[in-house]
Amino acid sequence: MKFASARLVTHDIDRLIAFYAQLSGQAANRLAPEFAEFRFEGATLAITTERMIAQFNGGAAVAAANHSAMLEFMVEDVDAVLAGLGDADLDIAMAPADMPWGNRSMLLRDPDGNVVNIFARKSA
Repeated sequence: MKFASARLVTHDIDRLIAFYAQLSGQAANRLAPEFAEFRFEGATLAITTERMIAQFNGGAAVAAANHSAMLEFMVEDVDAVLAGLGDADLDIAMAPADMPWGNRSMLLRDPDGNVVNIFARKSA
């Protein structure tokens, strides 16, 4: 088995795409008006509207209702990522900090409130 992707369900797909495009520096692959993907090395972040979930997946997911999962992006330098976001209107849940296990991490909330962990592994 290979983990392939995580999907976020939203009411405002354009706003969520803009957030992840700015964060990652990548353009979304807009495969349909209400479905897009960001293809990263090893996994994909998919974004779709709640209307599409209701239409094709029996309403199995609710937009912006997640309070138990975190999306995690490994980077070389957490502080550089934050600086690169510039004057973006960010919801910073936790400023960059060193974790007890050695990683440096910051937590953001995307426009739908999903928690996003930006972290760098400790140097060997």
